[in-house]
Amino acid sequence: MSRNGNKKPVGFATHIIAGGFAGGCEALTCQPLDTIKVRMQLSRSGRTPGTKARGFLATGALIVRRETPLALYKGLGAVLSGIIPKMAIRFASFETYKGWLADKETGQTSVGSIFIAGLGAGTTEAVAVVTPMEVVKIRLQAQQHSLADPLEIPRYRNAGHAVYTIVREEGVATLYRGVTLTALRQATNQGANFTAYQELKKLAHSWQPEVSELPSYQHMLIGLVSGAMGPFTNAPIDTIKTRLQKATATPGHSALQRILAIAADMWKHEGVSSFYKGITPRVLRVAPGQAIVFAVYERVSHMIELVTPKTIEDDQYSE
Repeated sequence: MSRNGNKKPVGFATHIIAGGFAGGCEALTCQPLDTIKVRMQLSRSGRTPGTKARGFLATGALIVRRETPLALYKGLGAVLSGIIPKMAIRFASFETYKGWLADKETGQTSVGSIFIAGLGAGTTEAVAVVTPMEVVKIRLQAQQHSLADPLEIPRYRNAGHAVYTIVREEGVATLYRGVTLTALRQATNQGANFTAYQELKKLAHSWQPEVSELPSYQHMLIGLVSGAMGPFTNAPIDTIKTRLQKATATPGHSALQRILAIAADMWKHEGVSSFYKGITPRVLRVAPGQAIVFAVYERVSHMIELVTPKTIEDDQYSE
């Protein structure tokens, strides 16, 4: 892919339109699984000797029974408000880093460079958007009020009210609590995700040299496989991050001290399995979510390419 000055603004518009649309589809489809994952990670069930932690289906059933099915979508407003900048930053930064790391003569990018570009993209989105979005989302998801009872007033009414309350009572810095863990999680997620996706996409093209554009179902299958890579590698990071972001700050304790305290408490009272709480709904959310994101992104990007003038229409992701 040649890169010239004409492409940059069109490329960024593609990231915003295609990425935002893809992210919105993912959020609407997968939010219930994310809410179950967060509740499982925050749950202290299983601490009593001889008892087991509440599982995926039992947690979902408990939420529905106590709080109505709509409770599975708690925190959706926070996710949707951040999904467009998140996806735009993810794809735009990945392409930028990949371009910087490409061979200057051939324009080709090695597998290692793609992985590094993915690490950079995940870190960038974590710092710019994901951390504050997740702090708000987790606070909303952690509330166990019933949506069927109008007299049961939650602490945070919606995403906007949650931001206002958190900033007023705990300070702006609270929105960035857990940024290091979030960056580490997102970096490993996107490093594995983009590397697997691009390599599998190349493999699919090599098997079908006559096909210029892979069908959507193949993008979905490739995205499903690549999306499952991250959760299995960084589940402990995600669980500790969730607990850190839900809790209020402890005066006189640094972020590292709080992280170590949470990890030690989990290890002591809940065992090593507690670090993998919520892994089932997380994989069930992230893997299909990435399948949706990549399939929708590729399709919308292709549609944009078809209506873009010839001088800049090749501003498309290519391997």
